Amino acid sequence: MSAGKYLTFQLGKEAYGIGIMKVQEIVGVMPVTRMPKLPHFVRGLVNLRGKVIPVFDLRLKFGLERRDDTDRTCIIVVRLSLDGNRVDAAAVTLGIIVDEVSEVVNVPAEAIEPPPAFGSSVDVSFLLGVGKLGNKVVMLLDADRILPREELQSVTMEAAVAA
Repeated sequence: MSAGKYLTFQLGKEAYGIGIMKVQEIVGVMPVTRMPKLPHFVRGLVNLRGKVIPVFDLRLKFGLERRDDTDRTCIIVVRLSLDGNRVDAAAVTLGIIVDEVSEVVNVPAEAIEPPPAFGSSVDVSFLLGVGKLGNKVVMLLDADRILPREELQSVTMEAAVAA
C-alpha cells in the first residue's frame, strides 16, 4: 500500500505525513502577500529566493480553526502533480503551512490501513491511508490530492499572474 518515508507534521494535536519525495524543503514562515478573490485557505504568495509561490494554510483547508503562527510554524514546500500523472512538466510548486514539523519516519506497508469510510458526506480522497507508528496514528496524505485540481490550477494561475 503506500509504504515509504514520510515527513510528519502536526496540525493541533493530530499527526499527518506527506511522502518525502514530494517535499522540496522546509522553511520558516515568511511575509505573505495577500491576493483578493482566492479561496479562504490560501494565505497568498511568498517570494522564495526569487521564485513566487502560493502558500495555503492546511489548518483552514481541513476545516480547523485559524491559529496564530508561532516560532514552530513552518512552510513545507512541495512539488505537486497538476494533472494526476507524474510528468514533471505538469507539476507545480507551492507551500503548505503547518503548525510544526516533526520528523521523517519510515512507514512499512503492514503498518498502514486504508482510509476510514465515513460515507459519501466526508471526502477522504486526499488520504493514502492511516499509519500506525507505535501508539501513534498518522494520517498519510496524498500530496497530489490535498487540493482538488481546479483549486490547484486556480491558485497557481494567480501566482503566475502576480509573478
